[in-house]
Amino acid sequence: VQLQASGGGLVQAGDSLRLSCLASGLTFRNYGMGWFRQAPGKEREWVSFVRRSGSGTFYADSVKGRFTISKDNAKNMGYLQMSSLKPEDTAVYYCAASLTVGVPRRTEEYGHWGQGTLVTVSS
Repeated sequence: VQLQASGGGLVQAGDSLRLSCLASGLTFRNYGMGWFRQAPGKEREWVSFVRRSGSGTFYADSVKGRFTISKDNAKNMGYLQMSSLKPEDTAVYYCAASLTVGVPRRTEEYGHWGQGTLVTVSS
């Protein structure tokens, strides 16, 4: 099983960025997908989750209205569209797959993780 996150980079405050997550080695349509982020010196925090079907999306309050999560089961791809980026969004972003029923917000509820992609937002 492999999840490969990509799309990070250095942007300015107010810019947009789209992260991608390519899944292989698992039946992607059976998994919900989440995104987490970890800023330097901080714990990994949950950002967003999309149900396995691709419908039903959930967001942390800190990104609600600015980020959009999606999932394309035909392509084994997940996405996190980020807009109106702020310096406090700077972090390594991880995609992860979960079989947990409901809305998993804890890292231990995810069985598979990508390697992370760095997003840096300058002011």
